[in-house]
Amino acid sequence: MTSQTTIHLIINGHDHELQIEPRVTLLDTLRDRLDLTGTKKGCDQGQCGACTVHVEGQRVLACLTLAAQVEGREITTIEGLAGDDGTLNAVQAAFLDQDAFQCGYCTPGQIMSAVGCIREGHAGSDDEIREYMAGNLCRCGAYPHIVAAVRQAALEVAS
Repeated sequence: MTSQTTIHLIINGHDHELQIEPRVTLLDTLRDRLDLTGTKKGCDQGQCGACTVHVEGQRVLACLTLAAQVEGREITTIEGLAGDDGTLNAVQAAFLDQDAFQCGYCTPGQIMSAVGCIREGHAGSDDEIREYMAGNLCRCGAYPHIVAAVRQAALEVAS
């Protein structure tokens, strides 16, 4: 018999009380229990960055984070970036402007990582952007467009 525990998660400003097994990842909780499927399951080993979310404003790989580890902490997923009125976040808008995606599978993780990269002050040059976005893989090779989108968003956020 598997033990269940009750946890309280704050996701995109909404409270969730869940009964889960202690070993369930944040990624599986988001996707399977809360239908927040924007966060993607890529490698499930912390190698691709497709599952990047923010916990208390810090980039986190949801596939390597147990849901119980983030109990009571503020979690932001790709679904929580846009404004309440649907206005896109500067990074989301820049990804559209710069055509920074092809198949789109990595895009949510790329965007979440880009928001963190800018917030952390690591978008000063293309080389710096590439270095701090290195944990997010794009199988389609849209990297030049991704860097351009991060650069554009960083300039918009700074002004």
